[in-house]
Amino acid sequence: MAAASPAATGPPNPPPPGLIISATEHIRGFLSSASRDPSLSGQLRDLASDLSSPADLPYKSLREIWFASRPETRPGWARLLSGSHFVFTSPKPREKSEELKVRLRKLSEMAEKKAYEELVKDITPKKDTNEPFSSYKDQLGFGLHVVVTMFTGYLLGYFAFRALFGHSPVMNAAGGILGLVCGMLLETLLFIIRTSNQDLRPPSSASRTKKNQ
Repeated sequence: MAAASPAATGPPNPPPPGLIISATEHIRGFLSSASRDPSLSGQLRDLASDLSSPADLPYKSLREIWFASRPETRPGWARLLSGSHFVFTSPKPREKSEELKVRLRKLSEMAEKKAYEELVKDITPKKDTNEPFSSYKDQLGFGLHVVVTMFTGYLLGYFAFRALFGHSPVMNAAGGILGLVCGMLLETLLFIIRTSNQDLRPPSSASRTKKNQ
């Protein structure tokens, strides 16, 4: 047999099982005569008729027809296969699921974004992340500070009104509430001052402060 080479013929139907060989003039002539051989069964004659036209055919079917033919009417096996070669079909590409396609797309976008950031990291200025309450620790600390300030203001107002008006529960409670409100206003004022100072601070000084820390 000649060297094997890939070939693609006919409609995109699934290939028959087993080895596939190319059809030569010797093979087509043998199959054409076999389709009219009365010694063969009707099924083999129909099979020979069907295989006489395509450019390639199953090796197993050809061998079955050849063995069933009479020795005096069939050509030699080596002569019959002379000039033919095996036909190798490429496997069907594996289709990716939609979920895998989405994940691959996201990974590709992340890789492109990271590569872009690495490319322009020396050109674009870094983002200032020194914002108020940018972390859970800052939020928790601010909340505790507000609670302590308001509780301290309540105690100061309570005992101040107790010293002024004696043991009057209503006046003492009113003094505590007034101290609580004053503590809340004080904390609000401190928060506004702290935020304004951070907004007025230039980015270079903020980054320098981070480096020193």
